[in-house]
Order: sequence, then C-alpha cells, then structure tokens
Amino acid sequence: MQRMLVTAVAAAAFSVLVPSASDAIEYPWCAQYGGPGGDGGRNCGFTTFAQCMATVSGVGGFCERNLFYRGPERPHKPRRKRSPDDLRR
Repeated sequence: MQRMLVTAVAAAAFSVLVPSASDAIEYPWCAQYGGPGGDGGRNCGFTTFAQCMATVSGVGGFCERNLFYRGPERPHKPRRKRSPDDLRR
C-alpha cells in the first residue's frame, strides 16, 4: 500500500514539473541541415537569420523562416467608437 502511494505521488509530481508541448517556445528561424535527400535534420531554435547562418556554415544546409512562429504577443488596444460628431469633421 505504501509503495502504491509513493508511486502515485511521484507520478503527480512528474506531471506537474515536466513542461508540456504547448509550453514550447517557437523561434523565427529554422536551420535545415544537409544530408542525403535533405534528411539531415532541422533546428528551429534561432532568433536571427545571422545566428542560423552561422550555425549551418561549414556543415551544410540552409535557413528559412519558421512557419509556426507567430511573433510576440501584442496587447490589444480597444477601438474607440466613433460618435456622429466625429463624422461631421
């Protein structure tokens, strides 16, 4: 019984401490490394194009934009509703 309790507590702690895939950070640039048929690997962990190019330099490959990157979240500004007086100006 005690072993089962310890296992349950360990499993609960593990599920809370391990980040989920939704917590992953997306970066704007990906490196596609060379290899037979283009299967050399992919790394989308670069913040700048120059950083990506420096990484593939000498090992082969190319850099491209990460299609999953959405950019930083911007606060939404509420739009001001126009009054009839604004339309007359």
